[in-house]
Amino acid sequence: MRIVHLANHAQTIGNGTVNMMVDLACVQARMGQEVVVASSGGGFEPLLRRHGITHIPLQQSRQPWRVPSMIAGFNRLIDRFDPDIVHAHMMTGALISRFGSMRRRFALVTTVHQELQKSASLVRAGDRMVAVSRAVAEDLAARGIGPERMSIVLNGAVGAPRLVLRPAARPLRLKHPNIVCVAGMYRRKGIADLLHAFALVLEQSAHEREFLPAPHLYLVGDGPDRSSMEALAVELGIAPAVQFTGFVADARPYFASADVFALLSRQDPSPLVIAEAREAGCAIVATRVGGVPEMLDDGAAGVLVPAGDPAQAAARLHWLLIDGQARGLYAARAQQNLQRLSVERVSGEYMAIYQHTLAERASMRHRHMTLDARRTRAPDGAV
Repeated sequence: MRIVHLANHAQTIGNGTVNMMVDLACVQARMGQEVVVASSGGGFEPLLRRHGITHIPLQQSRQPWRVPSMIAGFNRLIDRFDPDIVHAHMMTGALISRFGSMRRRFALVTTVHQELQKSASLVRAGDRMVAVSRAVAEDLAARGIGPERMSIVLNGAVGAPRLVLRPAARPLRLKHPNIVCVAGMYRRKGIADLLHAFALVLEQSAHEREFLPAPHLYLVGDGPDRSSMEALAVELGIAPAVQFTGFVADARPYFASADVFALLSRQDPSPLVIAEAREAGCAIVATRVGGVPEMLDDGAAGVLVPAGDPAQAAARLHWLLIDGQARGLYAARAQQNLQRLSVERVSGEYMAIYQHTLAERASMRHRHMTLDARRTRAPDGAV
């Protein structure tokens, strides 16, 4: 099968959509498929080449005046590669795929990674739409997209090609006990809630020094809200116990050194970081939002708390920090049933969707040809 993956870029900046696309493309190439990634490029290009994947520069932008050049570039790509499947991971790619080649042979599959965007419903352009969690599928259904054109493939990152070729993770010399969070510095990731929860944990632990030394919080990631989050840590009086590390391309050493991993997102469709934390064997506290419950086996593989409630999050974080037996139990549970979150499972489900979509298109073309043949004949049989 010849597969083209479309994304705006292939940069190693912690973008979950790009990370998932790269993992999927690499696994498909490893299975023997012919795979092309078309994007504006980035740090993942060497990894793609190592897997035998052709990267073709294709600028994708939301600026309307760039549309003609994007469509022309896409049409050249199609003429050159003649794909069976075009898989668009971002809305720009979905639109140029739909309108760039009106008489197309390929099937168009679109994945909605972020239902948060108003433009997410533009995936109607695809022959088949894929939601990355049940929560995303429900949101799309509320926008009027019927289940007959929609599939669900839960994200996974266990065995990710992005990481397996890197040196094995070694624990860092972090201070213990600690809480680790790996997330972009965006408000929807609940960093402010985590800082407020950690302030409560510090306050409570101050009276329990014989049982619990002073905890530390490590925030791994970067983003537009970092400066405001650093200011909040100062305002809460917890800055000496909080370390903002900035972006880290391979966070596995932090997972390996974590006592508790926390993700208190306000919104999160299907965060790959949950799969990575589970693979590392972390005890996890996360909010019951989006696809997070699915990725934590509905609470069997981690502690779920309400979003926007730092007090409840603090209570569960403090419990796991002080109770080593409970912490060990959840760390063990995290590593059970990991096949559900593997990139191999994700790839297998997408290949089945590709095949089903191609069969549907072939059946539709056959029906249209049959109808056209009937319409061209008069009642007496003359053409």
